[in-house]
Amino acid sequence: MSPAGMSPAGMSPDSASPDSASPVRFSDLTTLRVGGPVGVLVEPATRVELIAAAREAWDAPEDWMILGGGSNLLVTDEGFGGTVLRIATRGIDRATGTVPRIKVQAGEPWDAVVAAAVRHGLAGIEALSGIPGTAGAGPIQNIGAYGQQLSDVLVAIDFLDFESGEVLTIPAEELDLGYRSSALKRGRLGVVLALELVLHDARGESAPVAYSQLASALGVELGARAPLAAVRDAVLTLRASKGMVLDPADPDSVSAGSFFTNPIVSEAFARGLPAEAPRFPVDPEEDAPRILPLGSEIVPETPESSGEFLVKLSAAWLIERAGIERGFALPGSRAAVSAKHTLALINRGGASAAEVAELARFVQTRVAAEFGVHLQPEPTLVGVEL
Repeated sequence: MSPAGMSPAGMSPDSASPDSASPVRFSDLTTLRVGGPVGVLVEPATRVELIAAAREAWDAPEDWMILGGGSNLLVTDEGFGGTVLRIATRGIDRATGTVPRIKVQAGEPWDAVVAAAVRHGLAGIEALSGIPGTAGAGPIQNIGAYGQQLSDVLVAIDFLDFESGEVLTIPAEELDLGYRSSALKRGRLGVVLALELVLHDARGESAPVAYSQLASALGVELGARAPLAAVRDAVLTLRASKGMVLDPADPDSVSAGSFFTNPIVSEAFARGLPAEAPRFPVDPEEDAPRILPLGSEIVPETPESSGEFLVKLSAAWLIERAGIERGFALPGSRAAVSAKHTLALINRGGASAAEVAELARFVQTRVAAEFGVHLQPEPTLVGVEL
């Protein structure tokens, strides 16, 4: 989102203003199904239209925002009075050469990208099956699951830069990709137009399975390979068991996915937690933000302290041990913790953004009181504060 806006010339808006009788609402456009009216919705279907529409947005005085699949978003009940540019460009192309590379347009559904790779015997993203949303949102969040993340295979992005208005090809190493983070998420403005991925032709075999739960589901040792199609099926089954696959028949899938990121803390701080608290080593290259104990003084990082050993905690474990059970809801609220997975906050039907935010703050407060850790929200928040 930016203080600029869009008044699209030569393109018909797909919604009326918030004052019209039946405006499009963010509850129609997001997987959490909450959020107020959209001012003007525009859906460029081609790369040329997308570039033109974005440039025009940046020259206009109204607010604007970019929307992909709406799967990682919580928008206020008051909505957004500016222009929403919804990415609808599609296409997956394979480059010629000895190393398998694919070029994906930003509006392509991410799971369709994974399905195409598996169908053509290309490994590297099979564990990212079932993640909702569009491909263009992937590098912003550095999507990841079951031992794989986008940064493992991302070569570069095509990016329409807000500052210059030019289309740039940005190598992945310049995006500062970390755990659910990137330079794009931290404030570099523009529009992701396309992704270039390098995959592996492993004759139908997956990359080494790097997540114990997935290995167990497949019946293989950690680090072993398995048929690509079997890995995809296992991941989809695991995600569905947690309500993390969009399914009209599953009320627990009406969510924004994992609502909180797993906290990154110092090993010294983690030693103060119960011995049974899950913890995982963090690769220093992830450049993950540090979570400080509540009330501690913020000390600038020095060359000596930058090598501090960090560990990743399980947000789900912290939430459950703070006394919040699956299915928990505040009295009278239509928002709830998923009955399948405590990291997901769901809309039980007709919930407001305010109810979801209230529940999220309650979870944060309980975890902070019990363990001294402030959980960070994973979705992008528009007009909502936690």
